[in-house]
Amino acid sequence: MDNSSNTVRVTLACFLAYFVMSGMLAPIGIVLPPLADYLGEPVAAVAPIFSWLTLGILLGSALALLVFDVLTLRIWILLVYLAVVIALLTLRLNDSLLALRLSLGVVGTACGIGLAAAASTITQLYAEDHRASMLVITDGSFSVAGIVVSTLAVSLVAADFHWSAPYLAVAAVAAAVVLLVATARFPATGDPQLQRSEKGAWPLPVWLCVCALFLYTLGQYSLLWWLPTYLEASLNAPRDEAGAVVARFWTGMLIAQLFVAWWVLRIGARRLVLLCVSGAFLGSLPLWLSESLSLLPWLSLLWGIANLGLLKIVISFATLAVPNPSPRLVATLLFGATSGTAISPTVTSLIATAADARVVLQFGSLCYLVLAALVFGAWWIMQRGAERAPATVA
Repeated sequence: MDNSSNTVRVTLACFLAYFVMSGMLAPIGIVLPPLADYLGEPVAAVAPIFSWLTLGILLGSALALLVFDVLTLRIWILLVYLAVVIALLTLRLNDSLLALRLSLGVVGTACGIGLAAAASTITQLYAEDHRASMLVITDGSFSVAGIVVSTLAVSLVAADFHWSAPYLAVAAVAAAVVLLVATARFPATGDPQLQRSEKGAWPLPVWLCVCALFLYTLGQYSLLWWLPTYLEASLNAPRDEAGAVVARFWTGMLIAQLFVAWWVLRIGARRLVLLCVSGAFLGSLPLWLSESLSLLPWLSLLWGIANLGLLKIVISFATLAVPNPSPRLVATLLFGATSGTAISPTVTSLIATAADARVVLQFGSLCYLVLAALVFGAWWIMQRGAERAPATVA
């Protein structure tokens, strides 16, 4: 196998790893009502079951800071995505609540490790000038999964298939990851001395970005998971139309990420990040301010576009705060984002129980507002440091 063909295989496997993660998270708001019907419980009571998935992702992200010293990236990816295939098949073959929780926990842990492995592989596979662009494209794969799996979930739920049917498609993608990785050569791991040398404290902008990424995923999934429930309960939207509004968001995200993959090479992450956080906050407001069912799909599309690939742009921006960003720094930033995802089902269920789905959407916008303040603060600190640098050298 020549180098270009091998690079394509490894890159495609990494992109599909992001597809699997998104494919698990994107349809939650769509499969929640039929799962609640299947279990005979209210939606708010069933939603915390998915905490096993999100807390598993958090656990996997934490383990990713350690486990790559034990086995190679290639072996870990093979192991975790094989576990994903088996666990997702269990969702359909076993109706036990315990089996449901354990399967979601296994999938979450595997995805947490797999996502970090995919990001590390992309980092090692591509030179610095193309790395940020390729990381943004991984988010494009995440968005494609959101579109495909959300749309598929709407169709399957409307056709009265088993609630877990969309996840069988995700299992097929995980199997493809296993096949690609099994037939490819992976890049050598990075210099361990770089990891050991990074003992000094990271500057404040890095930690502000970690907190911002936590709020980004918490706010995003507060909006995406509860938007269908809000539309059904408050605006009397049919279930398939409510789910389609979420699918439009992922379409917008994909459009933006394809554009940003090129644009970030032209203007840099430092400028683009301010547009991202502003657009994410402002774009979220009409989702709970508008009551027009005909307009909401387009507002959701515009919100997706306004995000401008925020996750990877903030990560790229944060790496500018240190001279030599290490894989551990990237893993820590991803851990911040994963932490927000992990607590989303529990936090939003508590809010929905105490108030209603519209308040959950408002909470999501509040998360975006604080996120914007943190990133603007990090930008201001880094800008001041850059302005003082020449005087210090002189």
